[in-house]
Amino acid sequence: MRTSEFDPLSLELFDRQLKKLTLVVLAVFGVLVLRFWFLQVVNGSVYRTRSESNRIRLQDISPFRGMILDRNGAILVDNRPSYDLYVVPEEVQDLEELLERLSRLAGLGAEEAEQKLDEASLRYPFRPVCLKRDLSRDELARVETHRFNLPGVIIKVAPQRRYVNGTFASHLIGYLGEINENQLKSGQYEDSKPGDLIGKSGVEWKWQRDLNGVRGGAQVEVDATGRKIRVMVRKNPIPGENVCLTIDKDLQAVAEKALAGKSGAIAVMDPNNGEILALASGPSFDPNLFVGGIDRASWEGIVLSGNFPLQNRALSGQYPPGSVFKIVVALAGLEEGIIDPEEEVVCTGIYYLGRRGYRCWKRYGHGPVSLHRALVESCDVYFYDMGRRLGIDKISEYAMRFGLGKRSGFDPVHEKAGLIPTRDWKLKRWGVPWQGGETLSTAIGQSFVLVTPIQMAAFVSAVFNGGIVYRPQVTKWVGKSETEKIHEFAPVVTGKIGIKREHLEFVKNALIGVVNEPHGTGGRARLKEVTVAGKTGTSQVIARQKEEELGSKEGIPVQFRDHAWFVAVAPAENPRIAVAIVIEHGGHGGSAAAPIAGQLIKAYLGLDRSVLAEAVTN
Repeated sequence: MRTSEFDPLSLELFDRQLKKLTLVVLAVFGVLVLRFWFLQVVNGSVYRTRSESNRIRLQDISPFRGMILDRNGAILVDNRPSYDLYVVPEEVQDLEELLERLSRLAGLGAEEAEQKLDEASLRYPFRPVCLKRDLSRDELARVETHRFNLPGVIIKVAPQRRYVNGTFASHLIGYLGEINENQLKSGQYEDSKPGDLIGKSGVEWKWQRDLNGVRGGAQVEVDATGRKIRVMVRKNPIPGENVCLTIDKDLQAVAEKALAGKSGAIAVMDPNNGEILALASGPSFDPNLFVGGIDRASWEGIVLSGNFPLQNRALSGQYPPGSVFKIVVALAGLEEGIIDPEEEVVCTGIYYLGRRGYRCWKRYGHGPVSLHRALVESCDVYFYDMGRRLGIDKISEYAMRFGLGKRSGFDPVHEKAGLIPTRDWKLKRWGVPWQGGETLSTAIGQSFVLVTPIQMAAFVSAVFNGGIVYRPQVTKWVGKSETEKIHEFAPVVTGKIGIKREHLEFVKNALIGVVNEPHGTGGRARLKEVTVAGKTGTSQVIARQKEEELGSKEGIPVQFRDHAWFVAVAPAENPRIAVAIVIEHGGHGGSAAAPIAGQLIKAYLGLDRSVLAEAVTN
């Protein structure tokens, strides 16, 4: 090419464009260098932390909750492995798509899960949120198979509570539920986090701190899909302590079988130390329903049930004691010198105070009756007369000596106090003075009087153990084992009734007659092998006049029928077991409750192994 062919203008233009291009390239490289410097030097620590967070996860390790045992070491509650599905909100790119997949793979409720994740993402975006507990084997297999398409999903293996026999002793043992925001803020659950399960009632609630144990943790290296590569650091959890109860598993089974299909409660106590041998309430519920998170339909079915299955009737059921209360009046009258045991009162079937008549349960009366026969055959007229002589103040005083009208101390949260009325109470409550007719009704356990089954177990125990009122106790020890205890419990005396021995002996003999004499009202609790003492009670739900308007007992709607009571001890001469039973709307205590007491006594004293075998099998 010849030199004359180059155009100086073209060369100059090309040179300018080359310089501009060079400047642009230099500027781009300058920006890149500045950006790299900013990322690696200025913000290097921030991105290094994020990178480590993506590579290393901190995982909680839940401790095994302590077991619950019966007095003989039989396991009532233990643990089993649960596979729980968690999601880390910060790692989810398309929430709607993820929830749709989880709904298909694990049966997850998308709406509820989205609400949980939305709440968590605002407060704890990097903290795993539990969306479903206790995946089935098929659900777990499907989730693990599709883990590459489920960003942010974690499967944790945790111990899950297992109530071995379902509804067995459920009111006493209690159940677990997810901790709520208020409980987290209360400071009472220092080692708990959102999603944890804590005791909500019963023994699970009472011994929450000891049963729960201490959580552990681990630093786990994961790949980009969240799969675990290796455990870098691990701190093992500390298992919770075991709790040994005073109840006898076999006796509890007999009590619950006796209550099957009924509403009511049974409290069985050792009269010599206050230990609870069985405590049953019907209808019952299965605490296993709450462990994995109860669904709305099941929850509504429980709380909206007219039978109130969550109520522990043994502690919070308040009932008029009916004729069982005549024991109080008899002892008060003897102690105050108001009652002469040999004096007879003529029962014609009705007792008049002024112009108003108060009926005896026996339509045409018992005829002349003294104290012994009045207790054995439960004559109302006799106790109307003795109640009038004593007056409401003395009746209330002696009832309170037995611990009636106040909590026994067994459960300060769920236990009810019952009610022993006084003149002052009525004046404050209703603004009207006490009436003489109300004293008569009180003397036979009606009017305003209310008691709980556990109070009545302690009450009849005090009559037969020499006058000592024990606090009902359900925990024997807390610890790793029988030889490694951190808590052990001795009997607690809450009062002494202060009644002369001869007066107690007189009433005890009469209560033996209730069960063993020909006309005793508690004959269906009689046993050949051992002497049983007891007292029947029939507490009215509606007024007697209303009952008569409705016609025969069978014609009265169930919800208006009388409650049936029976309290008993055995052997009467050296008591080892005390029983208090109430059957709601069961009718007469002698027919509805006394036979149950006989079964419980036979089972506990080993008099009939078939009773135990049948109950345990069922």
